[in-house]
Amino acid sequence: MNVDDLIIVSVDDHVVEPPSMFEKHLPAAYRDTAPRFFTEADGSGYWLFEGKKIPNIGLNAVAGRVPEEYGCEPQSLEEMRAGAYDIHARIGDMNVNGILGSICFGSFAGFEGALYIGAKDKQNALAVIRAYNDWHIDEWCGAYPGRFIPMALLPLWDVALCVQEVKRVVAKGCRAVTFPDNPAARGLASIHDESWEAFWRICAEEEVVICCHIGTGSAPAHPSMDSPIDAWIIGMPMAIANSAADWLHLTALKRYPKLKIALSEGGIGWVPYFLERAEFTHQQHKAWTFADFGDRTPTQVFQDHFLTCFIDDKFGVANRHKVGLQTICYECDYPHSDATWPRSPERLFENFVGVPDDEIDAMTHLNAMRAFHYDPFAIFGRENCTVGALRAQAQHIDITPRSFNAGKPKKSNGRSVVTSGDVLKLFQHEDA
Repeated sequence: MNVDDLIIVSVDDHVVEPPSMFEKHLPAAYRDTAPRFFTEADGSGYWLFEGKKIPNIGLNAVAGRVPEEYGCEPQSLEEMRAGAYDIHARIGDMNVNGILGSICFGSFAGFEGALYIGAKDKQNALAVIRAYNDWHIDEWCGAYPGRFIPMALLPLWDVALCVQEVKRVVAKGCRAVTFPDNPAARGLASIHDESWEAFWRICAEEEVVICCHIGTGSAPAHPSMDSPIDAWIIGMPMAIANSAADWLHLTALKRYPKLKIALSEGGIGWVPYFLERAEFTHQQHKAWTFADFGDRTPTQVFQDHFLTCFIDDKFGVANRHKVGLQTICYECDYPHSDATWPRSPERLFENFVGVPDDEIDAMTHLNAMRAFHYDPFAIFGRENCTVGALRAQAQHIDITPRSFNAGKPKKSNGRSVVTSGDVLKLFQHEDA
């Protein structure tokens, strides 16, 4: 196998929602109270919802910029690649990067829709979530059948409404939902509260994957507000490990064999030790903690119920059988700064030295296709789904890095002085 032979499905990308997203999908009665997009005099954009300004709508959407300008910019659509928010341009950027299929997390409302959990008007928030899902499934994913795996937001404050929405989106062909990695950190019931039972049941019955993106519940730790942002970025994927330990002990996993949890953007290199520690903990402490995995081990439970993903992880791939080959998927993370666009296939292929072709296929697309009930081969034919075939359609796409002379980090004593505090300030919502 060579790079052009790869077939790549990404289970973690992002979309910057276009300002017009609600126009075709929201009932007239809710249009005045829905999130609205505004542009400042300097060209920066923000969404307004219930009196709160949500800034930096393109937070970290830096694909196509010169690396010196990576950061938390851009703040305006004009400073992003159109593929961040325009579906037609996105397909071009996927083709030139050899990406066949993609799951796209939303942006301004939070990857799991946290903005709506605290909404004052829950009926309005429910209408907005349903409109978002209709836009995402019908307009974003539906524009190019076979190129996307749709994923829905949920009205997380009400389990019965979550169940209703799961049923509604499944009928529209969606088998993935985004969910906090730790709902208790969002002021919701913990995953161990029996109130979630109907939600676990419907996701298992309909084989809907619950996608828990890093930072959607338990925030990635930053040692101090003065810590270089590099330190935070290094630890960010592994930050989901604590939540993964919690999910591993979810009793619903024993009741529902088909329940699947995706640790979105979590990486894989840390998983072998995580499982080793889980095995030790169970053997050493089960007599007094009463942890009960039935007739299975913690490792077996993890490998039966969890999906993992990686961008560039040679250590994880080398230890893929300790992770669980059947759990591993690829993620591109376009248009964020971890994405290796437009050379993702080349970077990915470097991870596969000595790996058999069938195992490469499992990690690059077959695991994702199976878990998400996604079959692009039935639409395009397998021969048209390779990196080589997709790139042949994208010879007109300009991949020249662009500079906007913004976001260049200052230097002090030879190192970046961009701190965790600088970035965290950008997440703070302001009153309009």
